[in-house]
Amino acid sequence: MSGRDPDEVTSSAAVAPAAKKHSAGRNLPVAIASAVVLFAWILSSLLWWQWGFVLFLIAAAVAGSFEIWRALTRLGMHVAIVPIAIGTPLTLIAVHYLAQDRGQVAGASALVAGLALMVITALVGRLRGPVRGFIGDAAASVFTIGYVPLLLSTLALLLAQPDGNLRVIYYFILVPCSDTGAYAVGSLLGKHKMAPHISPGKTWEGLAGAIGVTMIIGAVLGPVMIDASWWAGAIIGVVLSLAATVGDLIESMIKRDAGLKDMSKLIPGHGGAMDRLDSLLVAAPIAWLSMLVLV
Repeated sequence: MSGRDPDEVTSSAAVAPAAKKHSAGRNLPVAIASAVVLFAWILSSLLWWQWGFVLFLIAAAVAGSFEIWRALTRLGMHVAIVPIAIGTPLTLIAVHYLAQDRGQVAGASALVAGLALMVITALVGRLRGPVRGFIGDAAASVFTIGYVPLLLSTLALLLAQPDGNLRVIYYFILVPCSDTGAYAVGSLLGKHKMAPHISPGKTWEGLAGAIGVTMIIGAVLGPVMIDASWWAGAIIGVVLSLAATVGDLIESMIKRDAGLKDMSKLIPGHGGAMDRLDSLLVAAPIAWLSMLVLV
């Protein structure tokens, strides 16, 4: 999954210097074990049982939606979580089935229909509450639906493209490479802060490293994995790196606004589902669209 955001390490160290030598207080062996289990499930399901990957998407989307619900509740906004928790699995199942059976248009139609029904159900359900706060609560529900189920469901569409399982694996390689490149180069050479009010550890040098590393790996692996030309792989690497960085910043902004260090403690050694999905979420539709057009 995606790498740990350098700004979170910096922030943790500032709050508790004594925890520095323990990787910001996190249990490294447990974190590694959790990452290995998650990656093994993703890889094996993509290679041998694609419905297993859909189950992973469902679990990730529902868990992420609950974490956003928790964060927004701290800010006085109330997400209609029941329609999202029920509608997300049904939508993902429909998208995967129709996209595999009838193609991208049918899958995308199922995605739009499922999301629209979730929005309608959330708005209708809120009519039973008080008038005051309706707009804030409705906006919170629509934001949650658009941020988590919508973005993550595009991976089901990517999976339905030719050699879709390899394209999804390609995506899961490039996004963590972007995070790793940003961390490595930023730690060594980073001097110019990119967004200090959101993520103090992110630098423009780190972003350049992320783009460079992902572009090279995309160009090298593209022809081998997804039958793309080297230049198409390089472009895909660049746009995924930019999208991953934006995803990191968005999730960091949510956590800072809600006063949270981690979105939850769901994944041992890592934090919440959203702490791992941050860069992956925004990069998912970019991966789907860029590979649909360029490959």
